[in-house]
Amino acid sequence: MVTIREARLPDDKPALLGFIEGLQRYEAEFEPDRRLDAAYAEDQFAWLMRNAGKGAIFLAEIGGRAAGWIMVYADEAPPYVIDAERRHAVICELFVDPSVRGQGAGRALMAACEQWAKAQGLSVIHIGHLSANARAAKVYEEAGYAPYVVLRRKRLK
Repeated sequence: MVTIREARLPDDKPALLGFIEGLQRYEAEFEPDRRLDAAYAEDQFAWLMRNAGKGAIFLAEIGGRAAGWIMVYADEAPPYVIDAERRHAVICELFVDPSVRGQGAGRALMAACEQWAKAQGLSVIHIGHLSANARAAKVYEEAGYAPYVVLRRKRLK
């Protein structure tokens, strides 16, 4: 059974660092720009903590063991977005340990973020993924997330 709780820092930091590394290794399989050096997880954790005060970090546990995590925070879109949707939630860093995928941890983590966003009075929530990550695209679509913005990249020589 999956249980979701808010992360307790600093106690949960080692698990979160492991999840950060796991996501990075997974994404590196289809995106060559991913850092895989020893300092990466700490750097990413520090970068994420800049937004942690505007949101929440949730941890999934299965059988009392950390199985995945997710972070959500409130953000504000530029003035071209209508007032009702300008303040919105952003989900980032969703990762579930490969050994427990398919048991509902990812869906439960996303649901926790959606509940958090509603409790903040937000009516829109965003989640992104790499374009080559077909698994994420399928999961997010099944959860009701529709494509919104397409970001294109061109490497300059």
